[in-house]
Amino acid sequence: MTVHFIGAGPGAADLLTLRGRDLIASCPVCLYAGSLVPEGILAHCPPGARIVNTAPLDLDAIVAECRAAHDAGQDIARLHSGDVSVWSAMGEQIRRLRAEGIPVSVTPGVPSFAAAAAALGAELTLPGLAQSVVLTRTPGRASSMPEGESLANFAATGATLAVHLSIHNLARVVAELAPHYGADCPVAVVYRASWPDQKILRATLGTVSVPEEIERTALILVGPALGQQGFEESCLYSTDYDRRFRPQRAEGGRNG
Repeated sequence: MTVHFIGAGPGAADLLTLRGRDLIASCPVCLYAGSLVPEGILAHCPPGARIVNTAPLDLDAIVAECRAAHDAGQDIARLHSGDVSVWSAMGEQIRRLRAEGIPVSVTPGVPSFAAAAAALGAELTLPGLAQSVVLTRTPGRASSMPEGESLANFAATGATLAVHLSIHNLARVVAELAPHYGADCPVAVVYRASWPDQKILRATLGTVSVPEEIERTALILVGPALGQQGFEESCLYSTDYDRRFRPQRAEGGRNG
């Protein structure tokens, strides 16, 4: 049987792919990542499903749960918050499972940075301001950062930064970014994006601060594009932009 790794989205129960929903509904076993996966997602589990909160489990125990379900001929829905491709610890689980010959599948989810941008009503890549988004974090207890992946290095590009898992290091984030972006650079802190208790704080690198109660589950977005001002219009919808589905000239005897 198969362990289905499923991105459960950023928090809102309806920000889940149809594929993810259907897989959850088909699996008699569900392992989910603690308080980050809302009960509304778990409601898709079939009646009588074995539902296990993996927050108190170590890697060996999680793999043992998967192995037991596999040996019993049961598919497993393995839920992680956001999208499973970043900071999910999926990689180490898949490595263990494949070593044991247990099949796996991966279903993407809505990432937290996308939910935060939606909450802001913001496009993170604006012409003339930023055409790249960097997903990064500061060092933490669970993971260090490779030498070249410093905030200062990313800031030097001028890209929009989505700084995850770092709200407790806000002072450090500001100190490393301000020399590159300037104190007037827009910042947005989105707490629990898409959850009912979502909070949005807008500021600049020179003024940003957060209440003491916001100590986790918050994303820091930094970059000129957050200001949503002073950007160029793209060529995509320009009247004189020649594109495949809206040609401005006849080619090869064909008329647009």
